[in-house]
Amino acid sequence: MEWLEIDTENCPVRRALDLVGEKWSLLILRDAFNGVRRYDDFRRHLGLSEAVLADRLRKLVAADILRVEPYREPGARTRSQYRLTSKGRDLWPVLLALKQWGDTHAGDPAGTPLDIRHSDCDAPVRVEVVCTGEEHKTLTPFDVTVRPGPAARPVQH
Repeated sequence: MEWLEIDTENCPVRRALDLVGEKWSLLILRDAFNGVRRYDDFRRHLGLSEAVLADRLRKLVAADILRVEPYREPGARTRSQYRLTSKGRDLWPVLLALKQWGDTHAGDPAGTPLDIRHSDCDAPVRVEVVCTGEEHKTLTPFDVTVRPGPAARPVQH
């Protein structure tokens, strides 16, 4: 089966984009990875409407990407904060890859506003696609073969 013969309704990229493929969702996740937890902080930092923020947070919680946890400051009522789940943390390489691409192709001439470094050695961090074989070399799109997987279905005409 060739690529154009495969039904893309079941594509994992498509399914992932259904969950997180909207600008505000990705920016909420960016902020969550950088320690933002509270609704008011997301709203203030992102500058989006309450309706849009509430909708995106609700969808990310429903998808088990964020979880809601109660917190209470002394003398105040209990409120909710948002924390990444393990499913949410698995999106970190995706966001890092977008940042890396943005720095290269849409970056500020003055440099990156987010300097991400390894805590142990202070070296810059970057995303690579590597082979799981013994060599573990960095790959390009020209180095791979894409085949239909077990869930591939033919296009219905």
